[in-house]
Amino acid sequence: MIKVAGVKFKTAGKIYDFKSNAFVLKEGDSVIVETEQGLGFGKIAIPPVEVENVEKKLKQIIRVATKEDCLRREEIKKLEKRAFDFCIQCITDLDLFMNLFSVESTFDRNKLTFFYTADGRIDFRELIKLLVKEFTIRIEMRQVGIRNLSKHCGGIGKCGRELCCSSFMHTFEPVSIKMAKEQGLSLNPTKISGVCGRLMCCLTFENETYKSLKREMPKLGKRITIEEGKGKVIRQNVLKESITIRLENNTEIEKTIQQLARQ
Repeated sequence: MIKVAGVKFKTAGKIYDFKSNAFVLKEGDSVIVETEQGLGFGKIAIPPVEVENVEKKLKQIIRVATKEDCLRREEIKKLEKRAFDFCIQCITDLDLFMNLFSVESTFDRNKLTFFYTADGRIDFRELIKLLVKEFTIRIEMRQVGIRNLSKHCGGIGKCGRELCCSSFMHTFEPVSIKMAKEQGLSLNPTKISGVCGRLMCCLTFENETYKSLKREMPKLGKRITIEEGKGKVIRQNVLKESITIRLENNTEIEKTIQQLARQ
């Protein structure tokens, strides 16, 4: 059996499994880990647990972060800020149509990754030459989607709370307009879109609950017979688990699913 701990590198970042060996770790501890890109600085999100079978080969937690490691992390943040400012200036000088929003350095400072959004493909060969000349380390340009931009920058949603993607969501789930229809929401794009301009991620949170509840409810337009007479279902209130029926005399009656089941 081996001990495995969950480590994340960003506040709302994905949690990765690492071998924790004999380290005594608790949630929130800073650690230095081995990654495919080199050494990384992360925090314990899930304390170590014993696991019998691990399907994939896991990287190691090298050590608990020391005071020197924390100071080095602060130096890396300064490097990332300097690289960001320099790259913005280069983008302006080269007249490139791209939106740089983040720069990340590996903990051993052997690679800088520049994250940006753009409407299409960008020829950044000249930009890379300038960056390599300035920082003399490996450079990677990574184009990402507009949702990643919102996740990184953060903000306040229409609900008045911090954006889900930047506060707790580790990955983006597929969102479709069908989910809005399922929940009876307005299909006005301005009302169901987030600050990123895409459909709001929170549409996925309750979608399965709505689908489950609606399975027990008569569909819209269905003709049914109740104590008061024959009618047609014209509205559904999923959260109240009730429907509104328009009778043949144009009277509207609201009935819960429990009331219909007793008839």
